[in-house]
Order: sequence, then C-alpha cells, then structure tokens
Amino acid sequence: MTISRRNFIASATAAASIAAFSRAARAACPFRVAVINDEISQDFDHVCFVVAHDFGLQWIELRSMWGKNVTDIPDVDLDRAKTILAKYNLRVTDIASPLFKTDWPGAPLSKLSEHRDQFKADFTFKQQDDLLEHCIKVAKTFGTDRIRCFDFWRLDNVAPYRVAINEKLRDAARRCARSNLVLLLENEMSCNTATGEEAADTLHAVPETNFMLNWDPGNAATFPNSEPFPKGYDLLPKKRIGHCHAKNVVRKPDGKWEWAPVGTGVVDWAGQLAALQRDGFRYAVSLETHWHGGGTPEASTRESFQGLKEALAKAGTGC
Repeated sequence: MTISRRNFIASATAAASIAAFSRAARAACPFRVAVINDEISQDFDHVCFVVAHDFGLQWIELRSMWGKNVTDIPDVDLDRAKTILAKYNLRVTDIASPLFKTDWPGAPLSKLSEHRDQFKADFTFKQQDDLLEHCIKVAKTFGTDRIRCFDFWRLDNVAPYRVAINEKLRDAARRCARSNLVLLLENEMSCNTATGEEAADTLHAVPETNFMLNWDPGNAATFPNSEPFPKGYDLLPKKRIGHCHAKNVVRKPDGKWEWAPVGTGVVDWAGQLAALQRDGFRYAVSLETHWHGGGTPEASTRESFQGLKEALAKAGTGC
C-alpha cells in the first residue's frame, strides 16, 4: 500500500536535510542523482512529488507505472506521464526496459528463467525486435537518449552461445545508434553478464561506442566471492560506463544474501562514488532500492535515499 504524502510521518529535521541537499548540491553535483519511479509507488504523480519535492531531485528513471511496464502502456498514458513530469520539472535519465530479459533460443532452459524481476512486463524472444523499436519510441517520447537492456537469462554454460548473444547485442546497439541512442547493458545476477569481470568481457566483445554499461555493484555483490568495488570496478573501461544503479546487499553465513539500504552492506558506496567522480563519470546515479525493510516501498526508498545522500557527501562529490 502506498503511503500518501499527507499521511507519511517523517521528522521535520529529515525533510529539511533532504531539501537543503538539493538546493546546495544541484549546481555542484557531477551526477544526475535519480530514483527508479516504481521503487516508490505505481502512482506516478505521487512518485514525482516525492522525487522532486521531498528528495529535491531533477531526474527520474522510468520502469513501470499504473500497473504496467513503461514499454507496455498506451500512448494516452505516455502523454499523461509527460504532463506529470513537466508539472514537477523532472527529466528522464533512461528507459529501464526489460529488453533481452528472456530465454536465449536453442539453449537449455535456464534455471533462472522465471517470472521474476519483470516489473509488469514479460516478452518472448520473438518479441524482442518489436520491443526494441517500441523502446526507441518511448525514449524519444520522454526526451532521453538511453535504453536499458540485459543479455538473457543466465545459463550454466553460456560459452556455446556467447558469440551469438554478443552479436544480438551489437545489432541492437547499431539500431539504437541510428536513432542517436545509447544502449545500456545492466549487469544482472539472473542474466549472463552479472559481475564486473563479466561486464568487462562483454564490453570488449561488443565494441560499439553507444553500447555502455549500466553498472550495478549491488547486483554483482550477490555472488559470494565477488568484490564489486574496487576489484570488479577496476576492470571496467571507465568511458563505457553510462549509468549506475545504487543499492546494497548483505551476505549471510550460509552463503545467501539479502537486499540492504545503500547505507549498509557489501558495497562501499562512498568509495564507489568517489571513484566514479575521479574517473569522469557524469551520468545518472539512480537509486534502485529493492530493499523493503522499511515497511513499504516508499518508506524503504526514503531510508535508502538518505544512505545514498550520506555516501555522496562522504565521497566528497559536492552532491
């Protein structure tokens, strides 16, 4: 259940702190600090109020709204969303599409081929080309030059299919280039590029300059032996990082893991943000909460945003 802005109980001190962050930091911050909209609510107007008014941000990442994926809503709702964005003076970092989050044809069915993390969308392999075309339309509608994608449900042995998968990614990147768009591959633990090491390999194999990485250290941290920062990050070609998702993970003694707010967990976010600034990254750092320990998605996102804000300050980013 969404917490309304009237009923949400938060301390005046915390609210003032967030507001002060936005006023002081907008001009100095090197990043486009953002939040993925559906991490707060499916009520898009309410989300935009929270992002612009309570968080003091100018950027938002779009994934799903009003119970539908942003790539699957009718034109009338696209226009409705544009009107709401203008109302709150928000700009869109990227379209967080589910492109290529499906099975690779001819490969053994992945044990991770499941209806999860689809965020109101479930497209077959045969629908992917049409989905890409629609993503391009949606990106143009919202005035962003970036579309997020994946590289298919994770296989136990991707080697026999890796060349073909890379070629599919190259084809998609070339199609995006014809529309002056960037294709962002997210490293996703359920897909074939999950860690910093794997991301470096995929970027090397897909050399198109408009094919960039949506770096997600939290996703990489779900692997027991993974060290997303600094080890995984150090392997990445820094000029090919075009977006960053912020969340965190805690690991348990039994090898399992759970999502965590940005202020706690495996990923050293202050170190990661300082490194991004040092290396010339100037794109979005977008909060992808995932953790629901705050009681509701909105309350959890508010808490995790506070952790992100503190990490930005600790990193000396000027944000």
